Amino acid sequence: MNQHQKLKELKLRVYQANMQLEQRGLILYTFGNVSAIDRELQVIAIKPSGVPYSNLSADSIVLVDFQNRVIEGNLRPSSDTKTHLCLYQAYPELGGIAHTHSTYASIWAQAKRSIPCFGTTHADHIDGEIPCTEDLSSKQIQGDYELETGHQIVKRLKGLSPKKVEMILVASHGPFTWGPTPEKAVFNSVILEEICKTALYTSLLNPKSVTIQEELLKKHFERKHGSNAYYGQPS
Repeated sequence: MNQHQKLKELKLRVYQANMQLEQRGLILYTFGNVSAIDRELQVIAIKPSGVPYSNLSADSIVLVDFQNRVIEGNLRPSSDTKTHLCLYQAYPELGGIAHTHSTYASIWAQAKRSIPCFGTTHADHIDGEIPCTEDLSSKQIQGDYELETGHQIVKRLKGLSPKKVEMILVASHGPFTWGPTPEKAVFNSVILEEICKTALYTSLLNPKSVTIQEELLKKHFERKHGSNAYYGQPS
């Protein structure tokens, strides 16, 4: 596949991933975005800023380089592009990133609360709580805001593996998810919203709810993601 074909395929996958956000009910109007990276070509494909999903097409996906310069497309890239770039540069294992303002994840983000692991649905995907960042400082808000948002995510993930923790809440803002592909990033956005929903109702139904037993948490996470995982079919 030549470079032109690779970039065309990248734009198509990003378009389809963005449309999945709408189909899954995770976005309203122009909210949210998905990106993907081709590290060999040093190109990132991302949704254009402020374009309704009904008007989106593969051709409208914007290509930028690692300095956030548009290299293909007539539209401005997402205003969150610098956040995506920061994460791609910090974590070479990332291949796709998704950002939404989905309802339940945004509730937890606005409450500035990490999400405790109350049960096995959560444990199947994350080995522990889903983190929430600290507030941005006034200097960060007044400075390069979107880049500083990325830095705040990286700061909160210090000591954690982005392969094991593929989702985070940005305080007062909303969720970011990622994975080795844009499709996995969207999958994680869907999973995160469900975890946030069940965690909220668990907390409301029983304000004294405690987190899952550590042994049960490890069992569920390892059977899907551990070295001796046995969930699903062999590849």
